[in-house]
Amino acid sequence: MSLADFVLPDIGEGIVECELVEWRIKEGDFINEDQSVADVSTDKALVEITAMHTGRVNKLYYQQGDIAKVHTPLFSIDVDGSDSEKDSNQNIAVEIDSDNEVSPLSAERMPLNNNALATPAVRRIARENDLDLSLVPSSGKDGRVLKDDVLNYLNKDALSIKTAIQPIDDRFTAANIDSDQQDRIEPIKGVKAIMAAAMTESVATIPHFTYADEINMSQLMALRTELKERYAKEGIRLTMMPFFIKALSLSLKQFPILNSQVNEDCSELKYLASHNIGMAVDSPSGLLVPNIKDVQNMNIVEIAEQSHRLTEQARAGRISPNDLKGGTITVSNVGAIGGTIATPIISKPQVAIVALGRVQTLPRFDVEGNVSAQKIMTISWSGDHRVIDGATMAHFSNTWKALLENPASMLMTMR
Repeated sequence: MSLADFVLPDIGEGIVECELVEWRIKEGDFINEDQSVADVSTDKALVEITAMHTGRVNKLYYQQGDIAKVHTPLFSIDVDGSDSEKDSNQNIAVEIDSDNEVSPLSAERMPLNNNALATPAVRRIARENDLDLSLVPSSGKDGRVLKDDVLNYLNKDALSIKTAIQPIDDRFTAANIDSDQQDRIEPIKGVKAIMAAAMTESVATIPHFTYADEINMSQLMALRTELKERYAKEGIRLTMMPFFIKALSLSLKQFPILNSQVNEDCSELKYLASHNIGMAVDSPSGLLVPNIKDVQNMNIVEIAEQSHRLTEQARAGRISPNDLKGGTITVSNVGAIGGTIATPIISKPQVAIVALGRVQTLPRFDVEGNVSAQKIMTISWSGDHRVIDGATMAHFSNTWKALLENPASMLMTMR
């Protein structure tokens, strides 16, 4: 046998570190080529690391929960003799698909206590609270335990304990219990640390400005209701997002500067031919922003299919890194959770992002001065003020707004 280091390679665009969520091996274990050895988590995806060689694990360089740096050894292995004749540089081990992209970690391949299914992020919460996941009622697909399932269970358990001890000694009032609580320090690491660094850099290097407006969604919502059932029979889930995305792409054709990128010293502006429109998804492992590639060449039905695919995969924790790379502009639908106005942070090196607020039924005057109930949504744009001025953003937003308020006009501009 020969001793070799198992090195963590690049696992995504711009990713320099990841959190070691779980070891699947321990020192002294004999492992086979292609065997799963660890689960790691980045700010973009959950990734399964697999062995490149057969041999015995000599030493683990990181502990569970540590941050592992790209191009540093994860562990050392005594390579089996028959395997050591292979290229010694092949000790870099990550699942690679046919497009040379890192394959995402499949949630279905993560059996937990009594075969419970969950992502590493959910398992981490359970582990920190000494919780057996098999006790938690699941609400996810195929019995998957979601983050909300665990939090609801923990809150319910805490409430039951509080209710049980109350009759024992009513001297412990709510005020007394609060006064006995201690401050708690929690390290910022893993996905949270990576996101914090990315957002700090964006705000520090990009002068943001915000532009807000209202969009009357009445006609678009009526059209979507009319088409929804028809396409549901074909297995297509038609939400509002495909209309937002297609109208955005049509507007980018008139204002290509919104689909550009600035180099590091802001000396060059690159206009991008592809409209790779990202959409923020609230997943169990945190906020993910997959993007739909080449929207300029797609119709609304095709966008709907891609939107559904990306949303489902992101929420299941098995989004492909390729779907997370190369975004050119981003849509964040915060209104799906709540709220009407936001100040979104630009995802570097993009130059713009929009937040969609909650649709509200509000009174509005028509052209004849009559008041009627209308479906109103507030939009909040953030732009890179180094290359986009307020007037350009206003004109661009008005073009997008006109398409959404009169969806039939999209037919005149689509190819």
